[in-house]
Amino acid sequence: MRIANLSGRLILVAHDRAVDVHEASDHRFSPEPQAIYERWDEFRTWAADVDLRTGTPFDPADLGAPAPAPRQLLAVGLNYREHVAEAGYSTPEGMPPVFTKFTSSITGPVTDVVLPEEGNTDWEVELVAVIGRHARDVRAAEAWDYVAGLTIGQDLSERVLQMRGPAPQFSLAKSYPGFSPMGPCLVTPDEFGDPDNLDLTCSINGERVQHGSTQQLIFPVPDLIAKLSAVLPLSPGDVIYTGTPSGVGLGRTPQRWLKAGDELVSSIHGIGELRQRMLAA
Repeated sequence: MRIANLSGRLILVAHDRAVDVHEASDHRFSPEPQAIYERWDEFRTWAADVDLRTGTPFDPADLGAPAPAPRQLLAVGLNYREHVAEAGYSTPEGMPPVFTKFTSSITGPVTDVVLPEEGNTDWEVELVAVIGRHARDVRAAEAWDYVAGLTIGQDLSERVLQMRGPAPQFSLAKSYPGFSPMGPCLVTPDEFGDPDNLDLTCSINGERVQHGSTQQLIFPVPDLIAKLSAVLPLSPGDVIYTGTPSGVGLGRTPQRWLKAGDELVSSIHGIGELRQRMLAA
């Protein structure tokens, strides 16, 4: 199953056509995309019987984030070994670095991003998991049962602010407006042959700068849910950015940053792509 946020309304997606959930359910479910995660199991049962052939065409440019207002947006750092090496850190053991991205930075899959006037803005394509059930002390072996679906995220990062001061400012530096695009849709885990082995890429103006597989994650999605839920409760609709593979601008020689006019395209096989255009302040 694929769901998406079309101009602020929840839709089911099939073959580039949209079924409006609120209308198709005779108003049983809210039109608001974020609200569906609180009723995820009920919604999945209902959606299994929907005739998706009744859908209508839509413009992908009108899509928003499939989880636009989570209670928590958690992000994981240093979760691919080659990225750990390029960043100059040691491989995390036990628990990966975790930070938050503020929800005001969330946008949809096709957007313009205004670059901060001062700073070096970097790219980080990531697999994103959205929680579908209340999760506390979940075992890794059962963790996929708590995932509503997967989508694509960009963890855009302003590196000067991130590294400035007596302590790093990860959350602020990764939360400028437009710095957390997600989409284009949310895909349930059963749609993938192996949800733990998905190819992801990122390109700038057609030049591929990142390529990896989630099979290379140091802490795969089930492990992340187990470790996070052992510390704090995860709520339906919460968002987890799972980390980025190597190839970011910070790790290059010379270092490279996004500039006005750049088009950033992020993709994951089986989900789709994000497309961001960089604008000057």
